[in-house]
Amino acid sequence: MGRLSRLGNDLYDGDVSIDFVGRKWLWYTISGIIVLLAVAGLYFKGLNFGIEFEGGVEYNVSVAAGDANQANVDKIATAVADTGIDAAASPIVNTSGETIRVQTEGLSSDQADQVTQAIAQAVNVDAKNDISATEVGASWGEQVAKRALTGLVVFLVLVVLFIWAYFREWKMSVAAIVALAHDIVITIGVYALSGFEVTPATVTGLLTILGFSLYDTVVVFDKVRENTKNLSKGRRTYAELANLAVNQTLVRSINTSIVALLPVGAILYVSVVTLGSGALKDLSLALFVGMAAGAYSSIFIATPLAVQLKSNEKEITQQDARAKARSRREVDRYANVPSFSEGMPVHDEDDDVHPETDETTERPARAPRRPEASGSGRVVPTSKKPLGGTGSAGRAQPTRQPRSKRNK
Repeated sequence: MGRLSRLGNDLYDGDVSIDFVGRKWLWYTISGIIVLLAVAGLYFKGLNFGIEFEGGVEYNVSVAAGDANQANVDKIATAVADTGIDAAASPIVNTSGETIRVQTEGLSSDQADQVTQAIAQAVNVDAKNDISATEVGASWGEQVAKRALTGLVVFLVLVVLFIWAYFREWKMSVAAIVALAHDIVITIGVYALSGFEVTPATVTGLLTILGFSLYDTVVVFDKVRENTKNLSKGRRTYAELANLAVNQTLVRSINTSIVALLPVGAILYVSVVTLGSGALKDLSLALFVGMAAGAYSSIFIATPLAVQLKSNEKEITQQDARAKARSRREVDRYANVPSFSEGMPVHDEDDDVHPETDETTERPARAPRRPEASGSGRVVPTSKKPLGGTGSAGRAQPTRQPRSKRNK
């Protein structure tokens, strides 16, 4: 058996344990720092919305094999900016496979034709056959954003209802929602800090990672429920049982996350390095960051937060006290035996002492014991009446004589 398999068995059996719940403030601090960086990126840099959200004109320039390089990108950017059109003063130019994509703000028909001619002259291509222009209105992007927001709200409501109905516990729903918000903020912050373009594919990726993060969180919560099913009969606290559940699902969560991240990472690498741009890059980045953040939050955020929310419940506090008392008794069985001190009340076994009044009362009479067996299983018969004197009491009783004096 390999080391990883042995480690997984030890984590599942509790022989090896990582204190995820006890170190919750460390995980909260790390997540808080990451979230602050994401929010700072949103505030200072903002999101790079694509043409689908802001509207404008997009040009796809077909060039010969090998000509979709940085030199031609710079030529096109300079040529478009030199047209003197305000809406085309800061064009976005990048490569996408064997084509070069150019984006500008909204243009009139004459301005669009002028930009087309400038691009054709810059890279020496046919303006009619090699350049295609697509005009996108900003209203379409607004509709996409509204529908995405509506879908997000509906999804969150369904998540709360599902977890509440499945676990019968609204506090777990709150912990799951906090973990989902944590993943969304980090993913959006990465887009802001990296400058990646936000497109409808990005929205699709964000909605997809919600399901992945929720799936991993529900698996851990289900193990927590299984471990705490007979909480009152156990010898561990609720926090210890929840921490055991996280350790038992740790190897599974890591393996699942790695298997999911490897193909997504490959797609992200190919789309960034080889293709250069496109919807595939926007989708794969959202999936990669969101899956990694979801695996982290289900282990380090959701379960510790759920335990913290439930720690003040009466049932939990009472069980924690019982579990701690049992653990102390197991360490030293004679720890709870009181030592003798002067003035300690002494009473017989047949007396009952009331500590509230210090009064001694007699216990009720016990039932007579059954006759004990004697001889070969024979039972001594009970007496009919008290023993009394007999007629032979005044007569001389025979005595044992030695053999030499007998019959004389």
